[in-house]
Amino acid sequence: MPAARESLLDAAYTALTQRAWTAIRMVDVAAAAGVSRQTLYNEFGSKDGLARALVRRETENYLAGVARALSRGASAAGARGDAAGRVVAAAAWTLRTARANPLVRAVLTGCWSDRLPNPSRGPADPAPVRADRSGIPVQRAAAPVEGPLPGPAELVGRFCDQAVAALEPDWPAEELPALGTACETAARLTLACVVAPPVSGAPQVPGRIPAQPARREPETEAVSRLVRSAFARTAGTAGTAAGAPPAGQGGRETVTTASADQG
Repeated sequence: MPAARESLLDAAYTALTQRAWTAIRMVDVAAAAGVSRQTLYNEFGSKDGLARALVRRETENYLAGVARALSRGASAAGARGDAAGRVVAAAAWTLRTARANPLVRAVLTGCWSDRLPNPSRGPADPAPVRADRSGIPVQRAAAPVEGPLPGPAELVGRFCDQAVAALEPDWPAEELPALGTACETAARLTLACVVAPPVSGAPQVPGRIPAQPARREPETEAVSRLVRSAFARTAGTAGTAAGAPPAGQGGRETVTTASADQG
């Protein structure tokens, strides 16, 4: 991506952290990026074009983080590794990103607040060409976009696809359907935790000694348990063969290691 375009997107995101999208002026974004207004309009065509490009970039950065989380530990943990732990790491990344990045949270949940841009889901309409007025650049049609912006269903699907692609090379062919089910379940459970974050103070399992306080947030603890459970229930023996410890046999310690690497 050209440096000027990236600088403009950075400036737009920074401005969005400080004030509502409707209060952000194109001239201020251009000035913060150190380029002219004409350069901004040449890159994005309109404010809506800038919004769409910004949402797309933040979404792709989030998905790149999912891929990184899934790849960690793949070689060090053995041929099969801890499959559930790698998906836990991707789920933890999702929760942290949704909490820190309002655009990613909006795309994941489909809920756009008044402070955020809410670009149309379809291809952007050409920006109207306006008569040149003193000091105001003429807007041109926005550059074509690569299809509609993703929504919650597509992101769940892409999370699942990335998880399956990362894990299936070392998975027995006869167990691939179970792997797909486990990954889809994990993706949907992760999204549920984004929409309705678990509260702290969850009840302890009867008969189990409470763990020492961990650095992870309550929602990370919760999604770790849910994802592990999804693999235990739907992947069955495949999850155990992949290195995921059976319930009650060290699972908590392994989850802590996997998610701590992401912290």
